Amino acid sequence: MARVKDLWFKTVKDPDGKTRREKTARHGKGKRWLAVWTNPEGREQTQAFTKKVDAENHGSRMDADKTRGNYIDPNGAKKRLIALAEGTEGGEEGWLKSLVADPSTRQIYGGYWRVHIKPRFGHREIGSILPSEIRAWIKHLETKLSKTTIRNVLRLFEQILQSAVDDDLIAKNPCASKSIKRPKVEPRQVVPWTTERVLAVHAALPERYAIMALLGAGCGLRKGEILGLSEDAVDFDKAVVHVRQQVKLVRSRPLFALPKHDRIRAVPLPASIAEALKKYQIQFPAREVTLPWEELDGKPRTLRLIITGRNSNALRGCTISDKVWRPALVRAGVVTQEQVDERTPGRPNQAIRQHGMHALRHYFASMLLDAGVSVKALAEYLGHSDPGYTLRTYTHLMSGSENRAEKVINAAFHREILGTGTEPERSL
Repeated sequence: MARVKDLWFKTVKDPDGKTRREKTARHGKGKRWLAVWTNPEGREQTQAFTKKVDAENHGSRMDADKTRGNYIDPNGAKKRLIALAEGTEGGEEGWLKSLVADPSTRQIYGGYWRVHIKPRFGHREIGSILPSEIRAWIKHLETKLSKTTIRNVLRLFEQILQSAVDDDLIAKNPCASKSIKRPKVEPRQVVPWTTERVLAVHAALPERYAIMALLGAGCGLRKGEILGLSEDAVDFDKAVVHVRQQVKLVRSRPLFALPKHDRIRAVPLPASIAEALKKYQIQFPAREVTLPWEELDGKPRTLRLIITGRNSNALRGCTISDKVWRPALVRAGVVTQEQVDERTPGRPNQAIRQHGMHALRHYFASMLLDAGVSVKALAEYLGHSDPGYTLRTYTHLMSGSENRAEKVINAAFHREILGTGTEPERSL
């Protein structure tokens, strides 16, 4: 039950048993009335007011909110964002450390926090952060970051502040305000490579790495999955490739990890790719590589990797992109050296991004869709966690489905509707 305490006067009991009011050392200084209540955890909390009625109303409101389950710690809003995100010296764990995610995701989030959020809002009290300030911040970010990066940074900021809402430190998340408009990212329409282009890039790659183009275009593997493909993952008898791990970088150091979304899968191994892979393994035998599993301090795991560096080491994706893939694109005439050298701080090189190794997966998807493979099966082969994402990404490549639908309807109704025994010609 809330109560009110007078900070300017105290009740003193004399030896004769009588009581009298006596001024305290705080008399005439600061606010006089102190609202005292117990929070849902049983801890006593206080807040000072100038008027007694305000203190009484506040205490009553705290009790009522606690009963209704709407209690918000009035002092919680004074917590600084840096303490919420990084933790406190007293040992309280921050949001970033408690985040359940793979090491590379935590590294990305840590970069967003240190570079973009912390300098602007890190030392602010979370209750003082206003939607209007966030809108101005977004406008500033638009001058130096891509729309996709801004959306990712804002999503992280919103998640950190939502933890404050969940812990009843603040009532509303300022990032969730309807007045805050996230930069709209226009969906990029995938334009798949032609077979001729795939073969041209394959021919332009150094002999040691040319097999990567075939594994990407013929099996739909991601770059990290290609680099992490082990000898025992290829079943030539059953014509299947088991995608069990990838090589990824965390703080510039390689490790083995599960594929993206932790989705282990099996994909068909076409006979042509299998034949090329057998020839490759004769020329470049698999080598044992030992790396930590999932975490930099994770348990070491040794695998016989199909593709390794000249020193039998695990290859880094960024090194392959810079030193192997992009020069091959130039030699194949896909891009120019000027496009490769183009740099805009904070923004991706669109010419290179469009023709990264991921283009091989797009080729794989387009070929399977053209052959009539279902979206659900394609999503499984690509390792997508949501077939809806696969559909949204490649729906424009499914042209021709309307023609098939027209033929089905015509075949069913042409006799009854048109009174003819032959299927009508499709109008031009």
